Amino acid sequence: MPTAPAKQQSATVQASHLLVKHKDSRRPSSWREENITRSKEEAIKILEGYREQIVSGEKQFAELASQFSDCSSAKRGGDLGPFGRGQMQKPFEDATYSLDIGEMSEIISTDSGVHIILRTA
Repeated sequence: MPTAPAKQQSATVQASHLLVKHKDSRRPSSWREENITRSKEEAIKILEGYREQIVSGEKQFAELASQFSDCSSAKRGGDLGPFGRGQMQKPFEDATYSLDIGEMSEIISTDSGVHIILRTA
């Protein structure tokens, strides 16, 4: 009796993200703010608000990422392009690979700050 194939793991994924840095981030500055002084807890609260706006349909992910992400990918609506294993920080990579295409993550913490991730491919 044939068995169903194991879920195929893509070699590469594509994702957009919205990054909010905090004072303990690896580089606590961005194109938006020269010197970021908010706490990690404040960054999480800000990101929770953005996530709620996306989930409710009030705002689009790319719209908020363009305006508020502390990553230079903001100019592309948060789009990071395709990437494979070992190219991103492990918590970010693991979260992205665990998402289905079109699915948005919960809040993910890395050395860069806190993120919400939208897997796009």
